[in-house]
Amino acid sequence: MKLNRQRLYKIALWTSILGIIVSISDFGFYQNTTVQRVLDGFYFIVLAVGLVSTFARYLERPHLLKRKVFLFDLLSVLYTLWIFYMYIFEGHAFQKDGLLANPIWLMTAVGLTFIRELSEVKLNYKRTVLNPAQLFVTSFLMIILLGAFLLMLPNATHGGISFVDALFTSTSAVCVTGLIVVDTGSYFTEFGQVIIIVLIQIGGLGILTFASYFSYFFKGGSSYENQLALNDMTSSQKLGEVFSTLKYVILITFGIEFFSGALIYSSLEAENFPSQYDQIFFSGFHAISAFCNAGFSTLSNSLYESGYRYNYFLQLTVIITFFLGGLGFPIVSNLVKYLKYTLKKLLSFGKNRVPYKPWVLNLNSRITLITTLSITVVAFVAFYILEYNNTLAEHEGFGKVVTALFGATTPRTAGFNSIDTGAMLFPTTMMVFMLMWIGASPASTGGGIKTSTFAIATLNILSLAKGKTRIEIFRREIAEISVRRAFAIITLSLMVIGMGVILISIFDSEKKLIDIGFECFSAYSTVGMSLGITADLSSASKLVLVGVMFAGRVSMLTIIIAFFKKVKHKNYRYPTEEITIN
Repeated sequence: MKLNRQRLYKIALWTSILGIIVSISDFGFYQNTTVQRVLDGFYFIVLAVGLVSTFARYLERPHLLKRKVFLFDLLSVLYTLWIFYMYIFEGHAFQKDGLLANPIWLMTAVGLTFIRELSEVKLNYKRTVLNPAQLFVTSFLMIILLGAFLLMLPNATHGGISFVDALFTSTSAVCVTGLIVVDTGSYFTEFGQVIIIVLIQIGGLGILTFASYFSYFFKGGSSYENQLALNDMTSSQKLGEVFSTLKYVILITFGIEFFSGALIYSSLEAENFPSQYDQIFFSGFHAISAFCNAGFSTLSNSLYESGYRYNYFLQLTVIITFFLGGLGFPIVSNLVKYLKYTLKKLLSFGKNRVPYKPWVLNLNSRITLITTLSITVVAFVAFYILEYNNTLAEHEGFGKVVTALFGATTPRTAGFNSIDTGAMLFPTTMMVFMLMWIGASPASTGGGIKTSTFAIATLNILSLAKGKTRIEIFRREIAEISVRRAFAIITLSLMVIGMGVILISIFDSEKKLIDIGFECFSAYSTVGMSLGITADLSSASKLVLVGVMFAGRVSMLTIIIAFFKKVKHKNYRYPTEEITIN
């Protein structure tokens, strides 16, 4: 009896997987009436098998009723039963005018069935197969290739797309870069745009974050090996904090994206959209793209499009959204914790006074926030002065301030633009190079060498100038390994960018060096800003940029770590000698 049930669970799992594959095929290809009926019939088979499997599982193991995920299973089953009820009692009229006329509802039921079945699979990560760095790099490669395949489906574009362009777009989306070879809004269908935004969301957070947390949510636990691997990827201070960190990451992401989407929706003018649905889709697309620092837009000229370039509330919302996304999840989480502590302390009196806690705002947060704010202020002032009579000339008063702030913050991996980037003055362009290279903060959705790396390099210079042998700040000493990693990242970034510039200048020798350099810095730092040459590049140059974007997103240091075997720590040291540097 038990063997039969195990066989049922396996059948249900593979049937649900086939259901997802068929759903993608259904959306991606044009179907005639006969094929569509066959596909609809298969969907109901998937749902029926899924219901039988779920009921059998709870009958076999009644203790599952106590899990938190039981509520999800219950709602999912009720939703599926509702679909069956409507289909049986509404009949052909229902198919013509109701649920099957808009297949998204039926596909949702198939997706819920797939989640229920997949949640019961035991996935144990083994370090002997892949180390955390290899697992991280491999996951991105798989999502990029899958995304390229999906974008090549007939229904994803209006006129088809080549493999190189599909691979470039998929890489740009997963690596949250924003560089495009075709116009997102006009070239891709709504199905194609949904694929892009899903790739952006997965790329911004990482497929392992989604898979690991939802696996933990559905099972209520995880193996020790899984926690060790995730601890390396989330940089959690304690092993027990791995899943609480993942929970914060997901809650922060979806929470900010939801509120950002609502604010963007409220800032839009309804006459710019054919329907309310299009207005909602626009808001959601740009909220996700902004928080993930992707820079993708359904507008041909991004926010410089007529009808949006003077919408300063929209621009401020986008600035705040990509600023929070670029701060990094640990920083945002620590900042929220610090604000809660400060608020409680201000509101407490007498015996109920909250006791003093040192270092609520940790050293990592302090360095990142000070560096980010300093760079932002300096860049804003410089941009405002340099571009006052140039790209800012069409704005007045408050508009100049907002546009200058947008121009100063978007190069640090956001990628949106509210001005004509190609019209910037040469000094401004050089400043943008620097801002793109520095990028966002660590453990964020942004790229670049990161603000903490830039801060450590700057502190090291000041420390050497003062004759110190250690880097000290806020009565703390920076660990030697952090300094070594910082300079390794800086060196590797310049090597990758330099190699990209050399190769593109060979493949597209007619392009200006400044345009090629801008493109490579933008690609490595996952910014997405361009001086307008991306679409005109040869296939070879596009593939070079694909490699540069990938190296920038997963970090060249991570790629190297993935290929080199770690040596065991040996308890000895050789005599130390100084090397002549200058």
